[in-house]
Amino acid sequence: MKVATAAEMRRIDERAMKEYGLAGIALMENAGGEVARRVAAILGGAADKKVCIFCGKGNNGGDGFVAARHLAARGAKVKLFLLGAKSAVGGDALANLEILLKMGTEVIEITGERDCDKAALATAFADLLVDALLGTGFSGEISGDLAAIVKIINASGKPVVAVDIPTGIDADTGRVRGAAVCAAHTVTFGLPKPGLIFQPGASHAGSLTVADIGLPAALLADAAIRQNTVTAGLVRRLLPTRAPWAHKGTGGRAALVAGSPGLTGAAALAAMAAVRAGAGLVTLGIAAGLNAIMEIKLTEVMTKPLPEETDGVVGQAAIEEIAVMAQNADVLALGPGLGRAGETFAAVREIVRTVPCPLVIDADGLNALAGHTEILLETEAIAVLTPHPGELARLTGRPLPVINADRLGAARDAAASLGSIVVLKGPGTVIAYPDGEVFINTSGNAALATGGTGDVLTGVIAALIAQGLTSHDAAVAGVFLHGLAGETASSAGLVGMAAGDLLAALPAAIASLHNT
Repeated sequence: MKVATAAEMRRIDERAMKEYGLAGIALMENAGGEVARRVAAILGGAADKKVCIFCGKGNNGGDGFVAARHLAARGAKVKLFLLGAKSAVGGDALANLEILLKMGTEVIEITGERDCDKAALATAFADLLVDALLGTGFSGEISGDLAAIVKIINASGKPVVAVDIPTGIDADTGRVRGAAVCAAHTVTFGLPKPGLIFQPGASHAGSLTVADIGLPAALLADAAIRQNTVTAGLVRRLLPTRAPWAHKGTGGRAALVAGSPGLTGAAALAAMAAVRAGAGLVTLGIAAGLNAIMEIKLTEVMTKPLPEETDGVVGQAAIEEIAVMAQNADVLALGPGLGRAGETFAAVREIVRTVPCPLVIDADGLNALAGHTEILLETEAIAVLTPHPGELARLTGRPLPVINADRLGAARDAAASLGSIVVLKGPGTVIAYPDGEVFINTSGNAALATGGTGDVLTGVIAALIAQGLTSHDAAVAGVFLHGLAGETASSAGLVGMAAGDLLAALPAAIASLHNT
């Protein structure tokens, strides 16, 4: 499914009205009707239920007016609060407000502290609240009476249904500056918005319903919208299938260069993830002094002892042997636990510059490229970079708070400037292509917030490339599988899952997609 920014959603609405002749008031009618249906479903029927609806003066408030009418028609006891004066409402929203007034619905204007007190009292007796205060066009920080109403809504202890997006959430980033409504449910229209997927907006949105309000399908699928969600259906179509006559050679060959003193676990996790994700043959290149321990740790992975500069440290002397590994492989993964020695960083840069096969670069492989990112534009095959926000900050020179404030924009800009596929890890992992296409992952949970899970992701993506997926498709499918495995492995709870638990869960995650 596409994901639309606030500006893109406005253009869709405008085109629906201009090119297709859809009336704005008809779209508002459909939107408000969908909200009313969701509210009734949550309450187990609307009859005799007390619903407080908080509306703004714009189209979001207009959707709330329509919802109020439909709920009243279903027998709900509706109390409607308008932020500001009735005289300030215009357009299609005014038409729906006038219908409500003719029906005898009480509309309480909130213009000061005493009106806020009335709202607080009403919420105490309500079964459910509806937030139709601000729509997707909001950005900034709320204040005044609006901030007071948001505080009242959040303090009510009642379930809240947000219309399109919770008030106070930036629709494009999920950012909250100051206060924002914490909804249990959000009904958004046409397409999801980035701010409903990225944190903290996702947590404020609660369960998400994407409602069909009659917008033409061609507009919702417009190729000019470059954001997409990664779903099970998409990944199912991308995943390689294993033929009955398959053998280890048909599963592809994955090579990895990883590990250093104190960080051999990262190498082991990445290598075993490649095995568990289906690579036919996996070879781990590691400093010769660490090879013996890796042969004990890894039964199903071949190891390649590499020449050392100092104990456990790979450097320039290993480049030639790594090049041979890459020539015999379908993909080379580089970086997990590799260490930050100067000679290691120099070797990484030379390997990235000269190796012809597809690359997956993580952790210290990325750190080695900081200040030398022009190398990525010289690679023969496009590289997949898997940074967390701190690593992306080092790669791009952008401040970490700027990256965290706009994850989608940061990943998209980095992919374009680095000429690489950028997988920006974290809640709502972003996979950005150099041409501007972006995918936002929908799998996974907070159990993945533990050391080593990123190393597993590196191995998964490498395994999918080895099996014949393009680097683009492998990044998308690998991120989703990694998250799905996290959900499976954390069935007992979000706390205490170890990165190694993902390894056993990967085959089950893959099978669940193939079998549905």
